[in-house]
Amino acid sequence: MTEQLLAELAAGPWALPLLFVLVLGDAFLVVVPGEAAVTAFGALSVTTGSPPLAAVIAVAAVAAMAGDVCCFVVGRTVGLERWRWMRTARARSAFAWARARLDRSAGAVVFTARFIPFARLAVNIVAGATRVPAPRYAAIVAVAACAWAAYQALIGAVVARILPGGPAVAVIASIVVAVALGLALDAVLSRVWRRRDTQAEPEA
Repeated sequence: MTEQLLAELAAGPWALPLLFVLVLGDAFLVVVPGEAAVTAFGALSVTTGSPPLAAVIAVAAVAAMAGDVCCFVVGRTVGLERWRWMRTARARSAFAWARARLDRSAGAVVFTARFIPFARLAVNIVAGATRVPAPRYAAIVAVAACAWAAYQALIGAVVARILPGGPAVAVIASIVVAVALGLALDAVLSRVWRRRDTQAEPEA
């Protein structure tokens, strides 16, 4: 039954619109499973034949860019203190963290933040609030969104190709692999950023 439901979902007319909504929502709320959805649809494209892998990557990339740009616009028009959640200690800490890194290397931080759910929102809002040039920001986000979409979808596709079993096994296994890789990437980037912070302190 599960296999049949997954196959029907993948082949249905709402598959790609659902993917778009989940990825777009993930830009604002980290609890929305945007990454998992892209990975799952990447796996389904291999195990069921639909939706096409290229379409999964394209839709995910457009949705990711749209979500990031919306957050940038929020930062540009609203700032960092308009809403109550922005004034919480956790939000202020995240904004300060993002500002410090954007001041040093805006392009690299905007690109890498696309791959880290908890950093993505703060970086995009602060980029807007600190007046990072919009054309430069849009170009970086476009490249990052395409790279992120391809990365997430291909994880699902590769796992589904290698692992024996039907769509359900492929989807679950690919999501587990994607989460593990995401945590590893987060740890590596956090270590790199901490090292740069330490190296920059004597210069201050």
